[in-house]
Amino acid sequence: MRLLPSRRRTDAVPAEGTVGRVRVDHRTKNLTKRLKPGDIAVIDHVDIDRVSAEALKACRPLAVLNAARSTSGRYPNLGPEILLTAGIPLVDQLGPEVMSLVDGAEVQIVGGEVRIGSRVLAAGVRQTAETNAAAMDEARAGLAVQMEAFAANTMDYLRRERDLLLDGVGVPDITTDLDGRQVLIVVRGYHYKEDLATLQHYVREFRPVLIGVDGGADAILEAGLKPALIVGDMDSVSDKALMCGAEIVVHAYRDGRAPGAERVRRLGIDPIVFPAAGTSEDVAMLLADDKGAELIVAVGTHATLVEFLDKGRSGMASTFLTRLRVGGKLIDAKGVSRLYRARISNLQLAALVLAGLAALAVALATTTFGQTLFGLTGAWIDDVASFVRGLLGIAAPPTG
Repeated sequence: MRLLPSRRRTDAVPAEGTVGRVRVDHRTKNLTKRLKPGDIAVIDHVDIDRVSAEALKACRPLAVLNAARSTSGRYPNLGPEILLTAGIPLVDQLGPEVMSLVDGAEVQIVGGEVRIGSRVLAAGVRQTAETNAAAMDEARAGLAVQMEAFAANTMDYLRRERDLLLDGVGVPDITTDLDGRQVLIVVRGYHYKEDLATLQHYVREFRPVLIGVDGGADAILEAGLKPALIVGDMDSVSDKALMCGAEIVVHAYRDGRAPGAERVRRLGIDPIVFPAAGTSEDVAMLLADDKGAELIVAVGTHATLVEFLDKGRSGMASTFLTRLRVGGKLIDAKGVSRLYRARISNLQLAALVLAGLAALAVALATTTFGQTLFGLTGAWIDDVASFVRGLLGIAAPPTG
């Protein structure tokens, strides 16, 4: 087994395995806020989704320990593959015992075992590319069942939220003016930061109203912009974003319970509460549509069945119906960064720069200053100047 270095030196490094200090949290999104390079992440996450895996990967942990199954077989989730491809060891099915670890405790990972000293705390399955590929094949076979469940959830949501979807009943009033404006909604989804960066020219030219959905508000701030509205249950947005001056709309449960509202009020902000089933991105789209937005540009939102299932909620069926509701004015910008990714190689760029410098030198050589500077005289200058003028279609200057 390859020996992986521990984050700090120790006199008792074992002959094999990974040694490091753990950071523990039942919620992966919370853990990634404090996970540092060289830590060992300890999570309890069934079906690690793509967004969570990319957040873990960005933290550069020594390893990921999962109390649950990283792939349950419910659908082909991409999270484990992202971690394994990045070279991050993944051990799952460790059971609840691993969640009893205290933050900062030093553990040793040998194969599928988690040890404290000589004691085996928990034993699970060390995932490899082969085991993950087998799990993916099994999960793809079960997609038909998920399709049936998704269709049932869609009908259930339509029955419960018919008035909201069709007539906008229950949409609260806001002070931010959206009437006749373009709106850019940023959701913490696939490639959302890259797509937002690609849309900077659009933002500068059209100045849309920026709406951040939970952690999407932080992405807007990181891009050097400011959200006008922040919508969500407030579980993944930073205090900095909440305090930036944006209007806050807390997504509440259908019965009116809004756990996120208390957090906002503790910051001295009086939020608007929007009770609705479904997801916070649905709430943001319905709010923009109801308040007269001319165009809704969405970044990081969910559009496919696998993305809905990756979100981990049966209520994701609401997003399907919400898209039907606002479809006439919705533009999905997800993936736009990959569509317009620059394809100019370094060699081509260097050649372009050299060609530009050469053209500048030739143009300069046709002037009196350039001739003095380069020490160029006579027929060579006349020949070069004539060639450049002919190339550019410029008439010769009058003599005398």
